[in-house]
Amino acid sequence: MLRKKRLRTFGKYKAQFLSMIIMVALGIGVFLGFNMEWYSLERNTAEIYEATGFADFRIFSEKGFSEEDLDAVLAMEGVEDATRYLSVNASVKDDTDIVAVTVSENMNVSGILLTAGEPYDADSTDGIWLSDSYAESNGISTGDSLELSYKGIDIRGTVRGLVKSGEYLICLPDETQLMPDYSSYGYAYISPAMLENSIPALYRRFIGDSMYYQINVKSPAEKADFVKAADEALGRTCLVLSKDETISWAEAQGEVEEGKTMGSILPVLFLAIAILTMVTTMHRITASEKTQIGTLKALGFRNRQILRHYTGYALSVGIAGSVLGIGIGYWLAWFIMNPGGAMATYIDMPSWKLYVPGFCWIVLILINLFLTLIGYLSVRKMLEGTAADALRPYTPKKIRHLAVEETKAFKSLGFGTKWNLRDGLRHKSRSFMTLFGIIGCMVLLVGGMGMMDTMNAFIDTFYDEAIHYDKRVNLDAETVTNEKAQELAEKLQADWCAQSSVQIGDKGYNLEIYSVTHDKVRFPGQDMKMVTLHDGGAYICSRIAREYALAAGDSVTFTPYDSDETYTVPVAGVLLSMSEGIVMTAQCAENAGISYTINTLYTDEPEIPEDPVILNTQSKKAIMDSFDTFMDLMNTMIVLLVAAAVILGTVVLYNLGVMSYTERYRELATLKVVGFKDRKIAGLLIGQNLWLTIAGILIGLPAGVAVLQYLITALASEYELKMVLGLPTYLVSVALTFFVSLIVGLVLARKNRHIDMVAALKTAE
Repeated sequence: MLRKKRLRTFGKYKAQFLSMIIMVALGIGVFLGFNMEWYSLERNTAEIYEATGFADFRIFSEKGFSEEDLDAVLAMEGVEDATRYLSVNASVKDDTDIVAVTVSENMNVSGILLTAGEPYDADSTDGIWLSDSYAESNGISTGDSLELSYKGIDIRGTVRGLVKSGEYLICLPDETQLMPDYSSYGYAYISPAMLENSIPALYRRFIGDSMYYQINVKSPAEKADFVKAADEALGRTCLVLSKDETISWAEAQGEVEEGKTMGSILPVLFLAIAILTMVTTMHRITASEKTQIGTLKALGFRNRQILRHYTGYALSVGIAGSVLGIGIGYWLAWFIMNPGGAMATYIDMPSWKLYVPGFCWIVLILINLFLTLIGYLSVRKMLEGTAADALRPYTPKKIRHLAVEETKAFKSLGFGTKWNLRDGLRHKSRSFMTLFGIIGCMVLLVGGMGMMDTMNAFIDTFYDEAIHYDKRVNLDAETVTNEKAQELAEKLQADWCAQSSVQIGDKGYNLEIYSVTHDKVRFPGQDMKMVTLHDGGAYICSRIAREYALAAGDSVTFTPYDSDETYTVPVAGVLLSMSEGIVMTAQCAENAGISYTINTLYTDEPEIPEDPVILNTQSKKAIMDSFDTFMDLMNTMIVLLVAAAVILGTVVLYNLGVMSYTERYRELATLKVVGFKDRKIAGLLIGQNLWLTIAGILIGLPAGVAVLQYLITALASEYELKMVLGLPTYLVSVALTFFVSLIVGLVLARKNRHIDMVAALKTAE
């Protein structure tokens, strides 16, 4: 009997049960999907770091490192392993592509993971182990020949294997490019034997007998302790970067942290709405079923049987929502984390397995227990008293007249407004849930589309205005003189820059010294307007300003690496920057006594002449193409957010609207009896939704702005974004929310045509 009744009850309240299942599924799906994304990324990146021996520290020196230097580092306390390492950007012969030629003497540190072809051979004098992503994008296979050019030296070899590397997990030529572009930039490992045998001319260019500018080290030591020990072991001060300061580690871990942050915002919103919807809906269903509960009690069913029966509804909703939610979660995680998905365009991993954090299963169990408890508590209250008490229909709490109802303003309101206000005050929980759902919808819409506005403004500022050149020409800092570089700059009508590395405390930053005479490079200030550099001081990026509490008028002190000199210069201003660094004019550098070597030119010239001091060129178009990929991914995520917002608003409004209609069924029948037309009653139903929609919009707009600002600060601080919200974002967010509310209201308003006035008015009050 109870089984048949369960089916009838599901049919009677199908809209409410379906909405609860959808909300639980969305809440669990978003929660599971977002947490699977960051956890899977963490596990998969850890696997490639372990497989390729990703280094914990990188020691740099312009003088290079000898074998004795490597032995000294290996003898340091706490050092597990180390290798001399070289990575230089070479041009592909007869092409504009750039390949980072890489050599690691000890492949247990900063090595490779073979994906196709022959294993790495340290004695090979012509073998190249090429990035498989670069090979795929350029139609290169094992056995093909590859010719590279670096400083006028040709490097010829055969592609023996295709590989992946932890050092190039995020393969970017520099900080100006946000997304990898394997069609134009990749990496290739060659053996030390090939380096010495194939390019002896390059070998002789290095100072002394060392061609390795870098030692990569595996060590669990803290950076401060490691730096002190390395300086003592090598007998000189070198630049030391921890893995936290490398792109391949920092950006990947940044994605993990971003995933954790997102996993603590959106899922909480969805789960909160799902649980609140469940609380409200289950209470209303059991209230509507009070007579049925009394009948069962009068027929001899024990309280525990009735409790078990009605609690089963909540348990069924929880289980159905969980199963559907797990499917949504896996799909969402797979959508982001698959070899052809969003994350794969950014991070080059060999494995894309999906993992579920253990706490997610615990949370799912707790959610189902809580939902079951909600059902239990909802029906237990209805069982209080005798069977006769239970048979009496549920009577809502009587509403007291409020002082506002005695005011002239309230009395001057129309009947519909008064009726809806009283109903909203009488059913506060339902009104609150409707309001909460609309606020959630607005937060998602404003946050998603606001991020698009912010990124579009970022493009306009950094790529359309700040990057005012067509080509970036990279010079060989070892052979070029400033006179030669300035001669080339004049010939190409170019602005120039001298880039080097400096330390503030124990952290490394870029020092960029500019001469801007042709308006090829511009600098955005904190208000996103272009700033003219002055000779009176240095300009720092906003991240340095925040970290060291610096502002215009203060002084910044830094030390060039491989130098014992320390320079203190006044801070002239704070810039928004793609990279963490210090910017100054050439005159400011000369005034401070800072020596520099020009190594970059910025020009619009279509043809760059052949010259031994030119390493390679990068086009603005290549940078923009990578950013287009980034924006495509962001647009996809924004579409998902907007869709989620619309689904959220629709489900919550429809569920609570049906609940409102059911609770007011007798009142609506009374209105029809006294002569109200269907159109007038529809206006009353739609009006209440619209009033709550307006209130939700007024609260949701600032809440969405606050969430967006938090997301920008927490998720994208490395890009130094400034929040921008365009008028269309506000208008579309409001319009979409109103549209959802209106459509749901119209659908519900059609129900009043089917009100059975006689049956409704025959029920006991």
